[in-house]
Amino acid sequence: MVRPLLNPEDILEITTRGVTEIISQADFVRLLQSGTPLRLKMGFDPSRPDIHLGHVVGLRKLRQLQRLGHQVILIVGDWTAQIGDPTGQSATRPQLTHEEVTSNAESYLRQFFKVVDKDLTQVVWQSEWFGKFTLADVIKLTNRFTVAQFLERDDFAKRFQEHRPIAITEFLYPLLQAYDSVVIESDVEFGGTDQMFNLLVGRQLQEMMGQTPQQCFLMPILVGTDGVQKMSKSLGNYVAVEEPPNDMYGKLMSLPDDLIVSYLAYLTDMSSSELADASRALASDEVNPMELKKGLAWDITSQFHDGSAADDAQANFERVIQRRDIPEDIQDFSPQTQDYFRDAGKRISNLMVDASLASSTSEAKRLINQGAVQLISETTGETRTLERDHPLPDLNPQNRCILKVGRRRFVRLVDA
Repeated sequence: MVRPLLNPEDILEITTRGVTEIISQADFVRLLQSGTPLRLKMGFDPSRPDIHLGHVVGLRKLRQLQRLGHQVILIVGDWTAQIGDPTGQSATRPQLTHEEVTSNAESYLRQFFKVVDKDLTQVVWQSEWFGKFTLADVIKLTNRFTVAQFLERDDFAKRFQEHRPIAITEFLYPLLQAYDSVVIESDVEFGGTDQMFNLLVGRQLQEMMGQTPQQCFLMPILVGTDGVQKMSKSLGNYVAVEEPPNDMYGKLMSLPDDLIVSYLAYLTDMSSSELADASRALASDEVNPMELKKGLAWDITSQFHDGSAADDAQANFERVIQRRDIPEDIQDFSPQTQDYFRDAGKRISNLMVDASLASSTSEAKRLINQGAVQLISETTGETRTLERDHPLPDLNPQNRCILKVGRRRFVRLVDA
């Protein structure tokens, strides 16, 4: 059941918090107040299997509207996963196999429903309609738009002016995404500001095909933990939804102070008045940013784990980072080959990957070059920063060592 007429404060919260722009806001508010359940569209290409907090901004808005009685329709782009979409990156996405698409989608959905109510969500796969498309259907769809219209997209326009290639398949992507809106008769589509062009094409195509044009909900791009660029796994400045509690809490504590208020606004349920108080207190130095950041980190960690895990993560942060103690529950890792101890291709960087301290040897080498990798003797307490990627020193029971990566990752090296 849709919630009855909303008051002005509710409308303001829905249309401004965690929102960059609504096209058209007046029409959206009219629909919201009509009492009719709205069909809320969000699509994803399962080109990657995981979600980070940047995605959560939009998902929280979907959940907010779900709680008012509106219907979320999640489109799994299993068909367009094979078509390049530059999304501002000037590079097409790789084609995926059916197995890769299915695996990524299952992972994505598991994380999606950590935020959005599964019982109030309809999941549909694009192949339900595009699987029946013929070449004639594709050509008929392309007849509705001109190349000039598509060159209005910022990324296309820039590449065209710089004489860089644009694949014809990239022009198809916005058309196919738009057709999704027609098939499901979307009332509102959600996407980041970098998706504005695609959402507007959907709005235009619906009108061409005799439907009421969808409203476009443009969500802000969340700045990553580096405080500079948008949150992205490829940039390493992300916080994953399935991040372990200690890592999630620790990464959030590394945020620059000027991001605290935006993260509180986009990713927590803190009230508008409390947000205003926090912003004012930060600006006037009435509060230590560390304390606000701890509250933020605890809140988000508890959302994706629970309060107990968030408590433990906060205690671990205070012990390891603030007091610089070594954690109590370090995992043991036993190098299984002597190659680690001599120059036989198995170096510290390989061990870091094998011990899950780095995702790749290139990341491990980068961390070593940044001085972020240390070897700590548990016997003497001596700490040595590793300055280059070399074999391990000999291990023995009388001189056990801890390998520390960054400020939060540890393993105890145990002689096999």
